[in-house]
Order: sequence, then structure tokens, then C-alpha cells
Amino acid sequence: MKSAPSRSESLPKGFIPVMLTPFLDSGEVDYDGLRALTDIYIEAGSAGLFANCLSSEMYELTEDERLLVTQTVVDQVDGRIPVVATGTFGGPIAEQAAFVKRIYETGVDAVIIISSLLAAEDESDEVFIERAKELISLTDDIPLGFYECPVPYKRLINSPVLHELVQTRRIVYHKDTCLDIEEVIRRIQAAEGYKFGLYDAYMVNAVASLEAGAAGLSCIQGNIYPELIVWICNNYNDPAKQQEVADVQRFFVESMDIVHSAYPTIAKYCLQKRGFPMSTYTRRDVGVLTDDLKLRADQLLDKIAQLHLDLGISNVFKKSLVAPLK
Repeated sequence: MKSAPSRSESLPKGFIPVMLTPFLDSGEVDYDGLRALTDIYIEAGSAGLFANCLSSEMYELTEDERLLVTQTVVDQVDGRIPVVATGTFGGPIAEQAAFVKRIYETGVDAVIIISSLLAAEDESDEVFIERAKELISLTDDIPLGFYECPVPYKRLINSPVLHELVQTRRIVYHKDTCLDIEEVIRRIQAAEGYKFGLYDAYMVNAVASLEAGAAGLSCIQGNIYPELIVWICNNYNDPAKQQEVADVQRFFVESMDIVHSAYPTIAKYCLQKRGFPMSTYTRRDVGVLTDDLKLRADQLLDKIAQLHLDLGISNVFKKSLVAPLK
């Protein structure tokens, strides 16, 4: 196992996308496509990458695929930016801790804990804290993070619980899905003084969260328009660009519904249309990408292109050198 990063280190500020897993039309993981997509995220300006997450269809991957997908991303990144990846998939805490170690051995910078897999929906925060601390105690000095994943159910880690757990000095990342800017602010305040970053997934609150001190954003929208997420992270507090910031924030709000429709299939469709050659094959049952959804996605892409033009952003996907899928 590699040495853990110094606890004086933290993940960088900015956009950490929840990565897609490209598949071939046969249903096999497209590892060449994954390598190319990894480079695209980096070229778009991502500060880090979240591999083997819900957007990656982690629950539909085999255990070996979870490890190989993560390893492929780490190898392709080659130290250019940090990589985090999910390392808990249910079962006894000792079993979850063992897989955390296996994921960490791929070379990731932190391993992410799914909050809803430490305690059942009807179990208390006290039970959750007890099991989280048990997992922390069984995973050496591995840097960890939390993900309030909506599957199998969404378990929110409120600010008092977060405050108690960051005191272990092992929690460096939190993918926030509470959708509540006041709670986001409380969580940021609860972790003050620790090498910890809150990355908001809810784009309705993107600018407000960044202004409140969030380390960055970690959202599914980055699988359709990553350049705009990077742009808002870089420009949200620029006094000279506040009108443009407001325009982009408004676009985030207006596009919420279509982005979440038949996701991640719709994201793969949009990447195809933007110039990245990947199959729309999706292992998760997320509904049908109907002709109406395709039309709405095409309209979304037109708005993205106009925003890019207005802001002087180039389409990073047009730089792809991957041969079209056959």
C-alpha cells in the first residue's frame, strides 16, 4: 500500500466531476474510452476526479470492474490531479474497511464512504457515528470522504455529525447533497480548521455555496457541460463578471430538469453530440431516452454553445482524438 498523503494536505478547490463509465454496445466497460474521457475532464480544467461513483454505475459494476475502472483512471491521470473513488458497498464494517484498503491500493488520494451503507434508514445518528468511527479505526491512515448518495437511500450527514467526524482528521472530502444552502453554511462552519473540503452537488446553490466557502462543486452537470462548471468555480467572485456569473447560474437552474432525465444515458448522448465518441449504453435502469428527451437535450446543447460563445469558452470535446465507435 502506498503511503498516505500528509494530513496537512487537502484536495484542491474547484470542480471534481463524478465520472461516467463508458461502455461498449456489448455492455463491456470501454477502457479505451475511459482513458480518453479521463483526459477530457482534465483538459476541461477539473481540479480532481471522482471515479467509481453512482454516475459511474458503481452498483452495476462487478467488484473486479470497480477496482479496474479506478485503477485505469489513476493510471491515466498519472499524478496530474487527485483522484477519489468509492470504497464501501455494504456488509459488515470490517468487510467495508477491507475494500476501502483495496481501492486505496489503486493509488487514489482518498476513499469515499457511502453514508447510507453505514446505517439503515431507521437507525440513529449515534449508530451512524459509531460505525463511521469503527471504519475509520480499521483503515489505517487512509484519507476518507463522505458521499450522501441517494442509493440505496439518501442519508444526510448533518453539521453536528460532520463536526464530530472531522475531528478524527481523516475526513478530507464531502460530496454534499442536502440541497439546503443554510445547512451547507453550517457544515462548512462545522469543519473550519480542518483539512476538509465540501463540494456541492446541487447546482441551484452553486454560486451561493462557493461564496459561503465551499471548496468546489461535484455535480452530474459536469458530464454534459464541464467547462461551465469550471468557469463558475474560477469566476464566481470576479467583480467584473457578475452579470455573466448570474447568467450561468440561471442556466444551471433552468437546466436542472433535463439534466436529471434518464441520467446518465442523457449525459452520454450529449457527449456524443458534443463530439466525444461513446456509446449511450447504460447498465442502470434509468428510463428510456425518448425522442422528446433527445430534442430537449439538443436544445440544451444549443444553449451551452451560446454560453460558450458569450464567455469565450472552447468545446473541449472537439479535441478528442478517439476513433468513432463501430
